[in-house]
Amino acid sequence: MKLQGNTILITGGSGGIGFELASQLLRRGNTVIVTGRDQDALDAARRRLPGLRTLRSDVRDPHAIAALHEHVMKDFPAMNVLINNAGIMRKVNLQTFGADLQGITEEIEINLSGSIRMVMQFLPHLKAQDRAAIVNVSSGLAFNPYPIAPIYGAAKAGIHSFTQSLRVQLKQTNVKVFELAPPAVDTPLNHTFADELRGTPLMSVAKLVDEALKGLERDRPEIRVGFANVSKLMSRIAPGFILKQLSKPVDQMLAQMKQLSS
Repeated sequence: MKLQGNTILITGGSGGIGFELASQLLRRGNTVIVTGRDQDALDAARRRLPGLRTLRSDVRDPHAIAALHEHVMKDFPAMNVLINNAGIMRKVNLQTFGADLQGITEEIEINLSGSIRMVMQFLPHLKAQDRAAIVNVSSGLAFNPYPIAPIYGAAKAGIHSFTQSLRVQLKQTNVKVFELAPPAVDTPLNHTFADELRGTPLMSVAKLVDEALKGLERDRPEIRVGFANVSKLMSRIAPGFILKQLSKPVDQMLAQMKQLSS
């Protein structure tokens, strides 16, 4: 894949991995548009990255995706790369009475349904380009459950499966399909899991994106970085062991619940 001269749309690009992707891709001579729900965050991203284009949009909303598509087709008709990066991760206690069903729905919409809708909305346009690519950002947790964040893990496993199917269905087109599976990265998303990740080295977002771009240039369909490689390997050779290790935060949560109920 050539990483110069593209017009690239990145969802969830005002911070974290999306912002670093935008930064490095801008430096390579691409036109980069990022989306997000927070206009203030988008404005701040544009101030930090001269030349960055921003559009407010919400991947949870099919109408917003349709409006985004109309805007991009009008102002950026050369758009040929879609990076589905928007995501949230929450701790969810599935035993909580009256669980936050709306929050669970939104987490699925952002992490899974929104990416699928973005692909379906933009695919006809991408197929009409001379060269095009779709990059779906999943996670090392796509390969093993992370019981303290069960909705996130399930959604990322869904993205992994969807991306594989998409790649097969588009194998006779000019659209390349990639999956980027990051490990735990030093971003605001993981900062809310500081206790759970204590002792776990967080990869710098710059290093992650550098490795991701190398993978794209080499046409690696599944770009697994750092511990994400280990996670996939362990899912095959020792799934019980890796699940036990990833379950420790839930073990602590259950112990606390037992103390409170006693």
